[in-house]
Amino acid sequence: MPEPARHDTFPTPSAESVLLGRDLFFDPILSGNRNISCATCHHPALASGDEMSLSIGEGGIGLGKERIPDPANLPRARVPRNAPALFNLGAAEFTTLFHDGRVERDPSARFGIRMPPDFTLERAAGTPLAAQAALPITSHDEMAGQPGENEIADAVNAGNVHGPAGAWQMLTDRVAAIPEYRQRFAWLKGNADSLHISDIGQVIGDFIAFEFRSVDSPFDEFLRGDDAALSNDQKRGMSLFYGKAQCATCHTGLFQTDHGFHALGLPPVGPGKGHGPGGYADHGRAGVTGDPKDAYFFRTPSLRNVTITAPYGHNGAYGELEDIIRHHLDPLTWLAQYKVEKALLPEVEVDIPDTAALDDFDEMLRIAMSVELEPLYLRDDEIQAIIAFLAALEDPRASHGRLGAPYTVPSGLPVDTGPMDHGDTATVSDY
Repeated sequence: MPEPARHDTFPTPSAESVLLGRDLFFDPILSGNRNISCATCHHPALASGDEMSLSIGEGGIGLGKERIPDPANLPRARVPRNAPALFNLGAAEFTTLFHDGRVERDPSARFGIRMPPDFTLERAAGTPLAAQAALPITSHDEMAGQPGENEIADAVNAGNVHGPAGAWQMLTDRVAAIPEYRQRFAWLKGNADSLHISDIGQVIGDFIAFEFRSVDSPFDEFLRGDDAALSNDQKRGMSLFYGKAQCATCHTGLFQTDHGFHALGLPPVGPGKGHGPGGYADHGRAGVTGDPKDAYFFRTPSLRNVTITAPYGHNGAYGELEDIIRHHLDPLTWLAQYKVEKALLPEVEVDIPDTAALDDFDEMLRIAMSVELEPLYLRDDEIQAIIAFLAALEDPRASHGRLGAPYTVPSGLPVDTGPMDHGDTATVSDY
């Protein structure tokens, strides 16, 4: 069993940094067309996600399951991977981020954090969480928009990300041009004249670390010595999780993740990442390392709040928790019998069909051959007990965040507040 969380499990960002990061996290000013924010796909009211298998990023309107293509600016594609939950990413042990681990603490990398080749850091970011914030804002389908729509998208398309005329600095200049942001950064760092994308990433990272810190579940109470915190069914599920079911082989530690990469043979839903002969495959970790042996390996997600963070898998292939559990028990059968209806996909006109890889026998065979898991039999009642234990990993604040959305942001652009209950949120001073 893991040790309970301690004070040194998480950093302690300043209240000023957290609140500034919250405004920027919700502010569409960081998107190319000023129409989408980080919170659109990672909303506190939606358990730090967006409740969809594959998001509609740029070119959508609305939030969560209600998000639809904007008739005036139709999206070109779905985002090819599921918007991952953000819970506890501020903890010191989270040194590798994204489904493929493309942002990772690495002493040999520039400023100690490895980034994708065309997006190396210009200045020290401090943490991988701060560094990763610079990537979605340069993705055409996530936040930047398409070439020809705005200067940010055009710069990214031309490979012009770095330097004083690059996309990162253009976005930084937008923020610096807003007097309230400029003043608040001056208070925080002493000099707003040298504002850089790394400063923006740092405060967004501080907000994520605070907002989605989640260690007040019944399981945490149990770890702190309260045997009555778990029901008998949950204790039975916990025994199976850490024993017969072998879940803890990969889902280990305080946050139920080994931070490693594994091949589970998840069904290939969506447009893929441009890998393979057809361009619709997603080779996962191999796309980062270049090593064919890493093909179809993806990072082990934390299971904190897993009962409210559907859909599941790197591409959201399963909309139901029981389905992803049963897939783990018999990956090859579930891969072979998969129907795309198990995913939660918004209606979008796409160039690459959602089933392109599913309909490719050779691609399905390659995925099947990569699977690491051996079949394991569990009775139905044992599966239900494991689900009961997973419910004990849910923090009461996880469904709405600790601070929640601001009502307004300094840019004056619209804020996706979502179904927020501001009467049950914390203040920074509470912690």
